[in-house]
Amino acid sequence: MFLAFIDILALALLLYILVQILTSTGKRRGGLPPGPSGWPLIGNVLDMPTSHEWQTFAEWGEKWGDIVSVTLLGQPVLVLNTSAAAIEILDKKSSIYSDRPTLPVCGEVIGWDRTLVLLHYGPVWRETRRLFSQTIGTRDSLMHLSDQLEREGHRFVARLMANPAALFQHVRGFTGASILNITYGYTVEREDDDLVRLVDKTVEQFSLSSAPGAFYADVLPILKRVPAWFPGAGWKRTALAWRRDLEAMCDIPFNYTKQQLMSGKASPSFVAMNVDLDGGSEREFIIKSAAASLYSAGADTTVSAICSFFLAMMCFPDAQRKAQAEIDRVIGNDRLPTLADRDELPYIRALIWEVLRWQPIAPLGAPHSLIQDDTHAGYYLPKGTTVITNIWGMLRDRTRYTDPEVFNPDRFCPSNDVEPEYDPRQIVFGFGRRVCPGSQLAETSLFLICALSLAAFEIAKPVIDGNVVEPSMEYTTGTISHPLPFECSIKPRSAKASALVAAMRDSL
Repeated sequence: MFLAFIDILALALLLYILVQILTSTGKRRGGLPPGPSGWPLIGNVLDMPTSHEWQTFAEWGEKWGDIVSVTLLGQPVLVLNTSAAAIEILDKKSSIYSDRPTLPVCGEVIGWDRTLVLLHYGPVWRETRRLFSQTIGTRDSLMHLSDQLEREGHRFVARLMANPAALFQHVRGFTGASILNITYGYTVEREDDDLVRLVDKTVEQFSLSSAPGAFYADVLPILKRVPAWFPGAGWKRTALAWRRDLEAMCDIPFNYTKQQLMSGKASPSFVAMNVDLDGGSEREFIIKSAAASLYSAGADTTVSAICSFFLAMMCFPDAQRKAQAEIDRVIGNDRLPTLADRDELPYIRALIWEVLRWQPIAPLGAPHSLIQDDTHAGYYLPKGTTVITNIWGMLRDRTRYTDPEVFNPDRFCPSNDVEPEYDPRQIVFGFGRRVCPGSQLAETSLFLICALSLAAFEIAKPVIDGNVVEPSMEYTTGTISHPLPFECSIKPRSAKASALVAAMRDSL
């Protein structure tokens, strides 16, 4: 019985490879853009980097140009290394480049294809986007949720003042609590909240499972049919466990909001504004998945951006001093900044843009998929081609950004008839019809934490035994990239700042 199963699996694998060979031949591999030459049968499987892929892709771009192609067992993959190429393909031809590729493990086995980031282009995707647009798509639409966001921002600053050594814990606590509140009207009362831990764990699983080539079954989709009990199928058991975590993340907070609505106690939230207690199961599934999309996408990305902000303030003190000078000039020292102050703080806005540019949250964004054959710049691009945007490389494009490795918010501040450099939001939030629908929420959250932290604290490299402790400046691999843990000195700017935070804490 066991040998028979192996024989069947081997035969299926052989047939799969033959199909890929015939398919790739039929799709005129020679018409694809240039790239690594690859090998017979497997193509460029051995050329694909296993970590920090964006750096390798940028090197490919220097050698082969803006558009680089590889094949993985006959599957064409394009890597776009410049924003100009992404605009020409993904923006100007968005009607045919707006699908997502099927991720056999992350999408199908674990189930992330129900969420917006991997949802296939079609009616359900359009309805989900509509829900996002009308609820959090603009600054005005977010105003009805601003009180909850500011309250969580105040809690963050108070906790950071009390225990600055736990910076990373406080950042995760803020992002988890604020987005849970906005999405479900759920209030986090303690830092070790079980629901926050569940979502943090599930989002980390997404980052790991959605990375290119995370599982062999992503390259050989037939392997996803291997049963979990089969020897060597530990990956399948892991994927099914992660699926249970995802389902719990979707169901538990959603059911909480429904119960609050039925009892008349629900706070304003994304789910409360959209759910119909008498609606059908299909509609409920869309709203539940949309809510999970909002939370899972917003939590980890905001953590990354805020941690990059603190790292930048440590390493580039001149930018910190300029930002604090603007806050002192506009806000004074009798109160802390609020969301209503955004338009009066242009340097803080520029600083936020530079945080997003300097260390992009999602260095490769999310892949697009071509829904029909296309010809571009003389190249033949077959239906089903996967398109990867090297956002990290685009934000280090020296034709757009001067000294791109340096953190410099002034690049976005016009002065002496010098035009500001290219708006990084046009890159970092994606392209075409798949541009991030939560960009307004991300910017709003980042502004709040940056402004409050700069008003209340001096952020610096720690000094231990007379020696300055330098951060590693290294970032993790994965779909969402985070700075490796670093030590940070965070002290009150003044006695007045301490008093303001204490008074704010007492009012919570």
